[in-house]
Amino acid sequence: MQEDLKIWEVSAEDKLTEIIKTKLNLEARLEKWLERDISILSPDLLVIGRQVATDYNGIIDLLCLDNSGNVVIVELKRDQTSREVTAQALDYASWVKNLSADEINNIAVNYFNYLGNEGTLEQAFQTKFDKIFPEIINSQHKILIVASEIDPSTERIISYLSETYQVPINVAKFNYFNNNGHELLARKFLVDPNQVKENIASKSSRKTNLTYKELEETAENNGVNHIYKLVYQGLIKYPFWTNTTKSCITFTGTGKSKKAIFNLIPIESNQELGLKFKIYLTRLSEYLNKSKEAITEFLPNIEPVLQEEWSGLVVQGFFTSEESANHFLTKLNEARSNTI
Repeated sequence: MQEDLKIWEVSAEDKLTEIIKTKLNLEARLEKWLERDISILSPDLLVIGRQVATDYNGIIDLLCLDNSGNVVIVELKRDQTSREVTAQALDYASWVKNLSADEINNIAVNYFNYLGNEGTLEQAFQTKFDKIFPEIINSQHKILIVASEIDPSTERIISYLSETYQVPINVAKFNYFNNNGHELLARKFLVDPNQVKENIASKSSRKTNLTYKELEETAENNGVNHIYKLVYQGLIKYPFWTNTTKSCITFTGTGKSKKAIFNLIPIESNQELGLKFKIYLTRLSEYLNKSKEAITEFLPNIEPVLQEEWSGLVVQGFFTSEESANHFLTKLNEARSNTI
């Protein structure tokens, strides 16, 4: 249901004077305002691209990340009909959902360079949100349509998509007022933003991060607790940050980027195979100032699982026994000692 937003100025004499809403080139100015200060749309957004070309000959007005690493499409209505811009935004979403971490990073770096900034996406994310850049990004995406007016038919379509199918789509409606040269901007959302967050949560298969105790219990239930405790106690002696995820404990570097270096994954471990681990080999090589080949010599049988510019080479394997875990920790300590 469309609502007509009205604003009154309260004078010193407690009199009310209505401020008349206008359409003075609002949508032509909104994109610049949003790029300059995206917080007028949401404080939980970081702009990583403007006029981003898709593979389907489309141009996304603004591309953002939220504080969970979800990609957010921001599309301005401009002179299109509301239904046209909604269909266009859905088409953009079909492209965005398949963007890899490297592709998102390249979009961001190109945009930052355009602005004259030489920082990385990780640094921008950490500066904006004061938190570690997530290892997994773009696991979910959202659509925000920005408009000054929206027709009842489009309101029904977007409400239907959001309420019935939990599509994370919303409209931010901006109204412009001019009171004798004093400009005012008002914003309201079609769908409660908290409801959009709930829709994302309900569609996500990810669980709440496990606690340290739950990870230890999982290791014990899977018959690898003795190895898990041994490796955990060996790694926490190093200058690492630790945090938990939905499936593992992560050891990250202590520098500005705080990138993950080790994962211990008791949830995918068992007594027969041993304790599963994942190592970001390129990052460990930089951390120890040793070649990747030298490091793999003291690792158990490993297999590559990922090779991207963002993550470098990532390998995984299993500590099958306390002996293999002790061998790794001993060699790691020797390598670390030689770099100090």
